Amino acid sequence: MKDTIVLYSSFGRGHIFSVVELGKLIITHNPSFSIEILIPTPPNTTAIDTTTFGCDSSITFHHIPIPQPPSGTTLSPATLIFHLIRYGNHNLHQVLQSISKTSKIKAIVLDFLNHTANDVIINLGIPTFFYYTSGASPLCVLLYYKTIMQINKNDQCNYIEIPGFPRISKEELPSAPEELENNFCDISATMSDCEGIIINTFNACEGRAVKALQKGLWLCFPEESNPAPIFCIGPVTSVPGVEKDENGCLSWLDSQPSQSVVLLSFGSLGRFSKTQLKEIAIGLEKSEQRFLWVVRSESDEDTLEDLLPEGFLDRTKDKGMVVRNWAPQAKILSHDSVGGFVTHCGWNSVLEAVCEGVPMVTWPLYAEQTLNRVVLVQEMKVALALKESENGFVSATELGDRVKELMDSEIGKEIRERVMKMKVSSVEARSEGGSSYVDLNRLIQLWKEKDHLSLLSPNTPFFYNFSA
Repeated sequence: MKDTIVLYSSFGRGHIFSVVELGKLIITHNPSFSIEILIPTPPNTTAIDTTTFGCDSSITFHHIPIPQPPSGTTLSPATLIFHLIRYGNHNLHQVLQSISKTSKIKAIVLDFLNHTANDVIINLGIPTFFYYTSGASPLCVLLYYKTIMQINKNDQCNYIEIPGFPRISKEELPSAPEELENNFCDISATMSDCEGIIINTFNACEGRAVKALQKGLWLCFPEESNPAPIFCIGPVTSVPGVEKDENGCLSWLDSQPSQSVVLLSFGSLGRFSKTQLKEIAIGLEKSEQRFLWVVRSESDEDTLEDLLPEGFLDRTKDKGMVVRNWAPQAKILSHDSVGGFVTHCGWNSVLEAVCEGVPMVTWPLYAEQTLNRVVLVQEMKVALALKESENGFVSATELGDRVKELMDSEIGKEIRERVMKMKVSSVEARSEGGSSYVDLNRLIQLWKEKDHLSLLSPNTPFFYNFSA
């Protein structure tokens, strides 16, 4: 039987992509392992075409069917994610038993959002690790969440001191309904009690947060006597050569001066209203900078002419390019003509920019992205922050000023110099003897030494109380 590592992704292309790249990284460092990647597939959705990931035969994919939630289930979309994973536990159990017939499972790595799957893993006796697809800094916040909730109840306290994280006001913390806060506390407790936590970052990127996590108990693992060891193995990013360029973005960039273009791209969920899109367009004109803008709107039926100010495309055709919905972001960021990036602060995008030495303007939209902004602006100092209104709206003047500041000012030049140094550090971290290289080897050696308990008999039923 071949030694096998099982990776269980959560929902969303960003999470799946990061888990796939982790699998490739493991195989590169230890070809003797085989990798089994599990992808949850909710009801009434089309399974992702895994052939687009460009994996070799050492990596095998399995789709975990997620049953329809019980009738009468009323949960917010964010909370439903955690429950859907729980609904799929029976199918997960069956898939793991099937894999165990032909492979020796040395460990399973769960996406941190899949913490409810830990119920299955404990029953099967497989060593459990967690993969945190974002950075070390927001992980400090997550693992400290129970304490944060207690501090939040104190009305006299306006700021929160979180070990490993910049000082932050209560208003800057992402808001969440009570049911979601309880899930965060559950994730924290489950991760703190696992065999190890893998983080997609590197020491030079988030040094203070990494040190806080490595110190363990009294910093980031409240009420846990044996905190899980930390493995920083990043940056885990895509290989630019895989993506296609159907809109001709790269050909257009070839005709632009070096480091003259700012990319605006906001991830697969970064959709804007017509009002906000027109404001962005006006701001780009005011900035007088060259730009490549990936537009996602609330409706895919609208054309660019419907969404943007009249005459905008004609007026900016000599210095701007606008495409709908998707562009090969990794390739674009690696292009010599790109000198800035307006980003939603998704961690995959952040690392792609850092690895290419591209400075950023931050526009967080959801999840932990507001925390990533704090780190990028205050801690790493490789980005400028956009000021938003209370409802998240950004004015044309604000966007135009920040883009111009990034691309054409002394402050922008200083930010560019810092992110270029971080680019060098990212290469050093992944090179032999670098911090991430050492952590990955340490992790692989630990897996080699692991030997899970006997799996349940294939005939042993697995019961789960879906009302829990």
